[in-house]
Amino acid sequence: MMRKQSNSKPARKPRRKTGTVAISHPPQIQEYAVRHGTRLRFVCNSSFSASITFQNLLDTMLMATTAIQGADIFTQVKIRSVEVWAAPLLGSAVNVSVVFDSNAAGFVGDQRFHTDTSMGIEPAHVRAVPSAKSQAALFQVSSNSPAFQLACPSGAVVDVELTFVQSSLAVATIAQNALVGATVGAPYWRGLDGVALAATKLSPVALAIV
Repeated sequence: MMRKQSNSKPARKPRRKTGTVAISHPPQIQEYAVRHGTRLRFVCNSSFSASITFQNLLDTMLMATTAIQGADIFTQVKIRSVEVWAAPLLGSAVNVSVVFDSNAAGFVGDQRFHTDTSMGIEPAHVRAVPSAKSQAALFQVSSNSPAFQLACPSGAVVDVELTFVQSSLAVATIAQNALVGATVGAPYWRGLDGVALAATKLSPVALAIV
């Protein structure tokens, strides 16, 4: 008699374990520091032509330690871009300019002069980006060294794209100018020129301003 072929598949043999992968130690931690990339906007309320320092940039975001003293929330800052718009009065022209021209050691810019002039009703507009290999494009700590030179008329709008880093260490940098009637522990914004709200020429577009 002929045997019928079985349709059932032969049972698979269990695979042998080749061993488990062991982790020799916990995985490394890249950093504890807080990084924050943002675009800050300011409105020029009086004709401006001066340097914006790295201290000014870091003073734009503060935490009140007393009613009259504030500390920078971040300890390092990097410039991604500076953008300026200025609309002319009818029948006139206005100029805007941005220059990364610091000559201080460790803060040297690319010396490029970014400028534009309005025509008709079209506003003057500049978007300036520091060269990637210039020191102005690197992270910098608070100092009075110029980050860039800015010139713009009253009514101009100035945007700065920045990347902030908060130190992993217990470091506090006190704002260069006193606060006015601040609430301890509250965050505040400050003018791009580092001056208090009553005197700044570059007012921040924010809710909590000192």
